[in-house]
Amino acid sequence: MLVAAAVCPCPPLLVPEVAAGAAPELDAARAACLDAVGVLAASRPDLLVVVGPADGRSAGSYPAGAHGSFRGFGVGLDVTLGPVGRAAPGPALPDSLAVGAWLLDRARWAGAPGAQVEGLAVDERRPAAACARAGEELAARVGRVALLVMGDGSACRTLKAPGYLDERAEPFDARATRALGSADLDALDALDETLAYDLKAAGRAPWQLLGGAARGAGLGGRLLYEDAPYGVGYTVATWS
Repeated sequence: MLVAAAVCPCPPLLVPEVAAGAAPELDAARAACLDAVGVLAASRPDLLVVVGPADGRSAGSYPAGAHGSFRGFGVGLDVTLGPVGRAAPGPALPDSLAVGAWLLDRARWAGAPGAQVEGLAVDERRPAAACARAGEELAARVGRVALLVMGDGSACRTLKAPGYLDERAEPFDARATRALGSADLDALDALDETLAYDLKAAGRAPWQLLGGAARGAGLGGRLLYEDAPYGVGYTVATWS
């Protein structure tokens, strides 16, 4: 059963070394993310799964010890999913999970004694119903499951945003933020997957997986942060 969740944005710019001179601009977002990870630690899960968006080629499961890197952004920084130890063989973490792994390391994640840590990259185009079913299956795996859900809102909030300005972006982000901040499962289910894709809202699929995982868990939500720096919607929330 799902006992806690943290929702965080996943831009590599969240990592100060990647952001470089612009790092202070996301200090409030980083602080909120670390507070959210603290809620996960307090829930004492048997299993922590870091969930994030990916393209179809890198979607799938990643074990503890999977490695990630920010070298593609010109920074010699590598991360490992879960407690530091021997790196697991296999493909590198997609960017969203690498940022999640960095957050866990930054928070000095120790989790519960014997707790497993895994990663799950969700195809951004995965249909809403399939995301919800995957969440239900994930929550049923062990007695106490926690999710670190990585994902951004629309990337079309300003003229300089990655997806340029789209007047539909701000209302979409407002609906998503309300749903995430209040743990409104029906509102999450209702997010339009086609509109989300048009607005480059990569968090839609992970958020709807969270909605499926939370069915029957009776969790409440709390909004910690909401803003749109660089024209991209970022939301931090906790469910517990």
